[in-house]
Amino acid sequence: MFFKSAKLQMPSPEQCLPGRATEMPLSNRHLVLGNPLRPPFPEHLNQIVFAMGCFWGVERKFWQQAGVYSTAVGYTNGITPNPSYDELCTGLTGHTEAVLVVFDPQQLSYLQLLQLFWEAHDPTQGMRQGNDVGTQYRSGIYTFDEQQLQIAATSRDHYQSCLTHAGLGKITTEIVPLKQFYYAEEYHQQYLAKNPNGYCGLAGCNVRY
Repeated sequence: MFFKSAKLQMPSPEQCLPGRATEMPLSNRHLVLGNPLRPPFPEHLNQIVFAMGCFWGVERKFWQQAGVYSTAVGYTNGITPNPSYDELCTGLTGHTEAVLVVFDPQQLSYLQLLQLFWEAHDPTQGMRQGNDVGTQYRSGIYTFDEQQLQIAATSRDHYQSCLTHAGLGKITTEIVPLKQFYYAEEYHQQYLAKNPNGYCGLAGCNVRY
């Protein structure tokens, strides 16, 4: 019980694991979309990073959207450099499981992505998502510029009014600038394309945006 409760608290820099200087080995081709996983991306595309619990189902949700050029899973806005998945699961890296979404704003707007984000998971659960418990499962929107940040905050306020009207609780999603995105190990990338019957814990609040 102590270990479980400890994983609900963000670790201090002193508590975090040391990590490593080298990135995870990674091929640079999306298994489903066929496009690169790493930048540089074509200049007309935009990027955003979402955290909504276990990243396997989240990545699939976004790669299925028309207008998405590429997706990748990784670890974001923590302390430990280049963490492994096993290290992340200790709760001692500070990162959350996240998905990089690269999209064409002429085909799919940022607001449409935000609507999908809010409706596809429960943003009121703090350091968990369903049965997945720990800081790595916290909800988050990690932005690339000030405009993205402000639009995300406005969308949160709108969705909060929808949740409140439905009798649900306060949104705990963190909306902050992206500090870093460490790509996860190869086997996590497009996991549910490789393992169609694999675990997907995505579940929303049944409240429309």
